Amino acid sequence: MADALRGSMDAAEYKHVVLGLLFLKYISDAFEEQRARLDAERAEGADPEDPDEYRAQSIFWVPPEARWAHLKAQARQSTIGQLVDDAMAGIERDNPALKGVLPKDYARPALDKTRLGLALDLISNIRIGDEASRARDVLGRVYEYFLSQFASAEGKKGGEFYTPRCVVKLLVEMLEPYRGRVYDPCCGSAGMFVQSVEFIRAHANGNGGRAKARADISVYGQESNYTTWRLARMNLAIRGIDGQIAHGDTFHHDRHPDLKADFILANPPFNISDWGGERLRDDKRWQYGTPPAGNANFAWVQHIVHHLAPAGVAGFVLANGSMSSNQSGEGEIRKQLIEADLVDCMVALPGQLFYSTQIPACLWFLRRDKSKLPSLPGRGAGGEGLDAHGGTNRRGHVLFIDARKLGRMVDRTHRELTDEDIARIADTYHAWRGETVTPPPPLGEGRGEGQGRGEGIGYADVPGFCKSAPLDEVRKHGHVLTPGRYVGAEAQEDDGEPFEEKMQRLAAQLREEQVEAAKLDAAIAANLKELGYGR
Repeated sequence: MADALRGSMDAAEYKHVVLGLLFLKYISDAFEEQRARLDAERAEGADPEDPDEYRAQSIFWVPPEARWAHLKAQARQSTIGQLVDDAMAGIERDNPALKGVLPKDYARPALDKTRLGLALDLISNIRIGDEASRARDVLGRVYEYFLSQFASAEGKKGGEFYTPRCVVKLLVEMLEPYRGRVYDPCCGSAGMFVQSVEFIRAHANGNGGRAKARADISVYGQESNYTTWRLARMNLAIRGIDGQIAHGDTFHHDRHPDLKADFILANPPFNISDWGGERLRDDKRWQYGTPPAGNANFAWVQHIVHHLAPAGVAGFVLANGSMSSNQSGEGEIRKQLIEADLVDCMVALPGQLFYSTQIPACLWFLRRDKSKLPSLPGRGAGGEGLDAHGGTNRRGHVLFIDARKLGRMVDRTHRELTDEDIARIADTYHAWRGETVTPPPPLGEGRGEGQGRGEGIGYADVPGFCKSAPLDEVRKHGHVLTPGRYVGAEAQEDDGEPFEEKMQRLAAQLREEQVEAAKLDAAIAANLKELGYGR
């Protein structure tokens, strides 16, 4: 589909053409499958033309003019653009949840109608909305693939609405948002919410567990870019997730002003300089210091803290500079956050994870109350050092994890964290929190020997990877939060070679290499002389 449209428009345009058509095919597939089922049950009183028969099964009602068979039959007509626009308008009219969300600019002259018809034909061969496809989340995977490809093709702009799946998965695995209010103040295409619900599905127990767990989550988000906001609404709709996703500038028009969230996940745009901070100098959110007008990083941090519930926890991505910058009062804000004991964990990420920027990034984890764990299903903790609520009391401590050496290259320019990497980081954090870890990380990777699943206090510092540092140590480092300063060097294995023998061997090797270097220098000098460049 992308190849069919490429050439007549760039990725910034055809992503909306393709994703809109995919969405239309998805809801049409689900509708037709339910319609066939109702048609077979006519004798029992079922009515295939009753919209309520579909809504009762959480399936969107598709009016006749929007049904895929109708559009496919007209795919080669010059009016196909207008027909698609009419289909989108009809679906929005009959499904209020989608009002103002679907793209309706397929009739514009700039869109080649022959290519549009070809894209329609191609999509017709793919079943993405029937029950079997929905169970495998085929559209979700296709949708995510397109978003990542657009992010890659568009560079910085594309990355504004896409956070790499492995980063989202790491945040979700560490926060474990099973229940409560989940908030993303800059939600992009809603990847954080989708992954949160996937997490619940993956961890639900029993036949009734999934439905109950999903009902326990409330989703809140805000996105300033109108086009990206529409993508977010579509992304949630295709998975049947209800969310209060608002459109507007989070700093200047906070659409959830009274929200206190149990979990906050976010990937704010890095180092924004034109965020209008000069108009918000006395904002009530700046409890730990006024953020500089030239950089929004600590405005995002304090906005997140402002919206945290008393037992809330937040995990978000920021540029590495946020861990050490002292410019324009940022160091003082960071100091105040640390002294308020809000900083729970810092993770240094490997480079090349993001499509949108080559700026090195890190993960911040903030927690209102580090003395206990929230009550969550399927988790246990016990043993010495645990408080009455379960979990290790981590007041006055910060966990530092240096994950810069983890990950694998998926192509020449991009890296991703593997499932094993994500498990190692997340399990180390949960072990440090005193939580039951399933399965336990391997020995020497954030767990002490002899401390397995169920003991709850299996954390141990690992040189070069993780360190639990008291606030006094953080103060000695000038309130800088870079994990590399704390975790130290990785322990080197003793190869068993005596020191004297090793030094003799290395010295002999050095002399041999010096002789070889002298020969090469002489050969190069002779060649240069022969070419007329010698002395």
